[in-house]
Amino acid sequence: MFFERGVRKVKVGVAQMAPRLGSVEKNLELHLQLIQQAAAEQVDLLVFPELSLTGYSLLDATSDVARRIDSPEIQTLIATTAEGKLDLVFGFVEESEEHILYNAAIYCSEGKIRHLHRKVYLPTYGMFDEGRLFGRGGSFRSFPTRFGRLGILICEDVWHPSASYLLAQDGAICLLALVNGPVKGIGKTGLGAQKAWHSLVAHETMIHGMYGVFANRVGTEDGATFFGASAIFDPFGQKIAEGERFTEQLLTVDLDLEHVRRARFQMPLLRDEDIDLTIRELQRIRRRRTGEGEW
Repeated sequence: MFFERGVRKVKVGVAQMAPRLGSVEKNLELHLQLIQQAAAEQVDLLVFPELSLTGYSLLDATSDVARRIDSPEIQTLIATTAEGKLDLVFGFVEESEEHILYNAAIYCSEGKIRHLHRKVYLPTYGMFDEGRLFGRGGSFRSFPTRFGRLGILICEDVWHPSASYLLAQDGAICLLALVNGPVKGIGKTGLGAQKAWHSLVAHETMIHGMYGVFANRVGTEDGATFFGASAIFDPFGQKIAEGERFTEQLLTVDLDLEHVRRARFQMPLLRDEDIDLTIRELQRIRRRRTGEGEW
């Protein structure tokens, strides 16, 4: 079903916060405060940034802040959705049953986990060292919600075109991008990182005919400053809401899911996509790279 339960309009909130590095207890308090504020503003879906429960520059403290899905902190956040009025997405360091650590995000609704996404692409260059800290996720899947099928990507995932492509082909009508985007290259044209992120998400929403929620954090950790400027983009690639730079805030906007239908009628790229051709060509490219077949 394209829209579930007849839902057409959704009030989305982005919790643009500054997590306290390594303090799960303090961050849990911040989450609960923002959830309470969002509920008072009748938000239907509240999205937190990447690793919102732990902070980012964890290094050797990563294992100390890791939490199992059944941990009290995770269950407390899930329980805030029990009444069915507010769906919630948040980021944390997950410890799996095999004691592997993942940069993960949970979507919860009606007191249950609806989807767990483990970050697939782990940047290990420049200031980033995630390949040493985390295990790599193995899938990009859309998932059903009361608003329709949605998809989650975590930061670096968004920069790989195949990720949003797979979510769109799997039925997602909205991309939730949880990000820890640091400032890079402040110059005459403004924040280079902000421009790049907004252009990227706008492009993906336009070509796939889906909404895009860019949830970025603020604050400073270990010399890195995160710029905020969270934003929401419509299925035509237009920015319809933008948060402040460097400021904690709750950004809210009303989405009309009918615009997804209109965008996909106007530019039917999803309809015309040839998945079989894509699969064949990818298989050919893999054979070429491994020396097993034609060039």
